[in-house]
Amino acid sequence: MNPGRYVGRFAPSPTGLLHLGSLLTAVASFISARQHGGKWLVRMEDIDPPREAPGGASAILRALERYELHWDGPVIYQSTRVQTYRAAAERLLTEHRAYRCDCTRSKLRELSKGSPVPDRYPGICREKNLGAEQTAIRLRAPLEPIGFEDTVQGSCLCSIDAVTGDYIVFRRDGLPSYHLAVVIDDAWQGITDVVRGADLLDSTTLHIHLQHTLDLPTPRYSHLPVLVNAQGQKLSKQTGAAPVALEHVEEVAFDVLRYLDLEPPLDLHGAQPGELWSWAAQRWDISRLAGRQKVAEIHRNVAADSAID
Repeated sequence: MNPGRYVGRFAPSPTGLLHLGSLLTAVASFISARQHGGKWLVRMEDIDPPREAPGGASAILRALERYELHWDGPVIYQSTRVQTYRAAAERLLTEHRAYRCDCTRSKLRELSKGSPVPDRYPGICREKNLGAEQTAIRLRAPLEPIGFEDTVQGSCLCSIDAVTGDYIVFRRDGLPSYHLAVVIDDAWQGITDVVRGADLLDSTTLHIHLQHTLDLPTPRYSHLPVLVNAQGQKLSKQTGAAPVALEHVEEVAFDVLRYLDLEPPLDLHGAQPGELWSWAAQRWDISRLAGRQKVAEIHRNVAADSAID
């Protein structure tokens, strides 16, 4: 990795409108890139059609523009790159690093009853040599643990074999896994730094394993403490997080910097988001977020006043 080059990215899934937790991640990624004089890219992870909201992608982009989070270069849509992901999965099969699996979810639930690690795949299809029809593709898990140094979370170590077992890189329904798509696209776009929520920390060892297996570079990782609601739940669409407003953006942007442990001066209260981001990029130290968790205050200006197109 070239130490003088910085390329960051924000990669939302268009399953709904942008909520406060996602906005915080976008801002942290954006100001990190601007602080280093680097590029900031936007990639739409639209590879799970059943979960996507109509108009979700355009609504997210509109919100980013409203908050003056201006990306560099064209937006990449993963739905246009499925053949690239398929070719990578086929390569893994050819190299005998992966195999086809016909296990259904109901079968795996039955097999996992009483298991001390219920989510671990037991490898029952490893030697079956199944055909392509109605099968997923699983990558063989490494026996040795994988470790990495996270800018925010510190030293991390995980055994994929013990926790997950062989994991899916291409699904039975013909769609790529999130893990395969994100690894291939981070390398293709030249991403050097990934800033995202700590809820994805457990996925990182899978991503590093895939990068090693496919001979791809490993970026630096920074996993942010997630915003939680008053019940201690991560802010997400599943927990009813309100979409961010497209009005009163100055108030929301000011609050976002507070959640990132930046204290903008009162004379910047009411400033446009772009001015706030410029101020923040000159003072940002992402490592200061280590071990911190923020409870989101739900203000009137956080709730959205517009719907998806």
